Amino acid sequence: MNEDTTDPFVHVRGAGENNLRDVDVDVPRNALVAFTGVSGSGKSSLAFGTLYAEAQRRYFESVAPYARRLLQQVGAPHVREITGLPPAVALQQRRGSPGSRSTVGTLTTLSNLLRMLYSRAGTYPPGAARLEAESFSPNTAAGACPECHGLGAVHDVVEDLLVPDPSLSIRDGAIAAWPGAWQGANLRSVVNGLGIDIDRPWRRLRKKDRDWLLYTDEQPLVHVEPEEGRVDHGYRGKFWSARKHVMHVLADSKSERTRERALRFVRSVPCPTCHGSGLRPEALAVTFAGRSIAEINAMPLTEAVALLRLVAGRSEADATTSTARSGETTEAAVRICGDLVARIEVLLDLGLGYLGLGRRSTTLSPGEVQRLRIATQLRSGLFGVVYVLDEPSAGLHPADAEPLLEVLDRLRAAGNSLFVVEHDMDVVRRADWVVDIGPGAGEGGGRVLYSGPVAGLERVGESATSRCLFGRAQPLDHRPRAPHGWLHLRGVSRHNLRDVSVDVPLRVLTAVTGVSGSGKSTLVTQVLAQVVRGHLGLAPGEPDEVELEVDVQDASGVESFDRVVLVDQRPIGRTPRSSLATYTGMFDAVRKLYAATDEARARGYSAGRFSFNVPEGWCETCRGEGFVAVELLFLPGTYAPCPTCEGTRYDTETLEVTYRGKSIADVLALSVDAAADFLSAVPAASRSLETLREVGLGYLRLGQPATELSGGEAQRVKLATELQRARRGHALYLLDEPTAGLHPSDIALLLRRLHGLVDAGNTVVLVEHDLDAIATADWIIDLGPGGGDAGGRVVAAGPPAEVAKTRHSATAPYLAARLGSTAGATSDERRRRAAERGRPSGRPRPPR
Repeated sequence: MNEDTTDPFVHVRGAGENNLRDVDVDVPRNALVAFTGVSGSGKSSLAFGTLYAEAQRRYFESVAPYARRLLQQVGAPHVREITGLPPAVALQQRRGSPGSRSTVGTLTTLSNLLRMLYSRAGTYPPGAARLEAESFSPNTAAGACPECHGLGAVHDVVEDLLVPDPSLSIRDGAIAAWPGAWQGANLRSVVNGLGIDIDRPWRRLRKKDRDWLLYTDEQPLVHVEPEEGRVDHGYRGKFWSARKHVMHVLADSKSERTRERALRFVRSVPCPTCHGSGLRPEALAVTFAGRSIAEINAMPLTEAVALLRLVAGRSEADATTSTARSGETTEAAVRICGDLVARIEVLLDLGLGYLGLGRRSTTLSPGEVQRLRIATQLRSGLFGVVYVLDEPSAGLHPADAEPLLEVLDRLRAAGNSLFVVEHDMDVVRRADWVVDIGPGAGEGGGRVLYSGPVAGLERVGESATSRCLFGRAQPLDHRPRAPHGWLHLRGVSRHNLRDVSVDVPLRVLTAVTGVSGSGKSTLVTQVLAQVVRGHLGLAPGEPDEVELEVDVQDASGVESFDRVVLVDQRPIGRTPRSSLATYTGMFDAVRKLYAATDEARARGYSAGRFSFNVPEGWCETCRGEGFVAVELLFLPGTYAPCPTCEGTRYDTETLEVTYRGKSIADVLALSVDAAADFLSAVPAASRSLETLREVGLGYLRLGQPATELSGGEAQRVKLATELQRARRGHALYLLDEPTAGLHPSDIALLLRRLHGLVDAGNTVVLVEHDLDAIATADWIIDLGPGGGDAGGRVVAAGPPAEVAKTRHSATAPYLAARLGSTAGATSDERRRRAAERGRPSGRPRPPR
């Protein structure tokens, strides 16, 4: 097929990926193109599932068949024809994988350069042999600390967890880590036999005895006398210290429940050998500019680059006069430092200067990961490429979004095309071209409503994007509430929060704001969550969350809460067997419904028969997976629908049982909107489905695997699951950027539900960047003024109108502009202001 190289457009014909309906569209190259539409409308299906997938397929065709087996392929899209499509690079939002050893340095490859710098130009102790670059990596056998194997942390028990209440005696259960029932009584008898008073309060025991009870490895045998009501004969009992018992359970117990209980007493602490660096002592002994590599890794990038500039700025003539042994001004040092500085400056331009090279990737937000990858691409110097980006502004404060857009402009100016899936209307206004998909989600979407310059979208009446972009959308009608009490935290210290005092109002909606890295998530999802969980006697959320102890000098008002609900963006399941229906619990009601049919009763089928996760009803060929692996000679293995069940996951006999003409597999294939009508007579399922619709997830399929959901979708599924439970009392809801990945019209829907929680007598605290959500809050806690070490302080607190007037707040000017653009403005005025914020485009119009 011969393509016209002078044609400035990519032509798509007959796209049918997912919910796209035989879509034809023309998209300009060498332009910033925004793909818009409500959540689930088909934007990503067109940008990633069609355009990027086809570009990758064409690239793989040029690769040797054997080499293709080593590449991760995305599959051929459902499209009739695409012409004018350049090579493509996808920059999608994704979190670091749990347990990953990757860091900011490894993601950006800056760690490779830094290790080379220390190997070639570091200052070594007298008599020490020069180390290879790999010796400065905690991820290699040559560099990893022998104590923690390069992880930088070890898991150990700590006294405040083992003994949460030191006023209790051993008889009353002071050592909470010891087992209960007979085993616990046995240990108390053994301790009593050792001559330690088990009725004295823990804090009044000798420190020597307390330490021995908690940490000793000794296991003396003690004769236990007969005790009326418990044992009628003497025996020899073995002593177990609290630490030895916990470690024994974690190493040997087969019970997941028992192991989870033991994990409550374990905390991840810095390795005492390498002090958290993960490196061997000989690597830590090498310095550059007077700092070890661990110290450079721990610095914010702003500080590290200042140090490196001192060397990078020296001339090569100066460098050649120095010896390699003294390091620091050798030619190698000048060149490597120069490259490091140039690469780090790109990260500074993207507002990431608060990060350190040693920051774990698992602690980064999806937006931070994507910006790191954008920085790497900017340094690559490619041109003539299509960059397909997934909401690059998601998770960004407006002040951080501006430098990001400048970097995207640089990528475009270098001769590249940018296809951006985006919900932020300010980003859409800066685009040269907009492709709007809709009008609804799922089956209600999949059509191109408009493709052209941004200004032309105003004429498309059925577009939700048009209404939001040009000021025709109805603002949320909300009257500010007054606090009913306070939660006071004093002396909070964790990460970059240092001795901070925070007052959180009760029974209102509070938005915690600030630039990226200012400490918002630390305050809300870690400090607040752990303080209230601790008061309620609950275990920490996830083991990998408890890396540092939360230091709070004083907390008052915690007794106001009966429950705490943390809704973050962690996945709701790690395998395709976990789905929307199974996670919310509605699938139990559906399976019982099918088991109650006359046909199922006649056959003797129980509710378990209608689960694809058990042998009773699953397809024997795919064992309930719905697909089978296909091995191809000289090609990577791929997956195809199961030839036996055709992807339904069930055996033939199970599918013969129907309810209102549909099998159990047919129901799983329904969208939430369609299922709400179909299952309206089933109260347990109907309640779940209506709640999912209320948080804007009506387009998802009931059987949609959890692994296919975005972070924002997973968070809303968790929220809906919690909302469907009818509970009384005062709950604290903590949400981490709930509007991420949402279209403005969907944000309004979600905000109404969150305000409904407050109206029901609860407290809602959310980390947020979206100005529409912030403007409707009753109270704002603004952190900053910057990120990292420059943040961690309360810059402003109060109602939105007051915070908008605060000096030294990065949020205030953007909030003031947003409040000013909506307060008292008619729809015509809002439309005029929105149009004034747009940008004229000199890009080509689509061909006729």
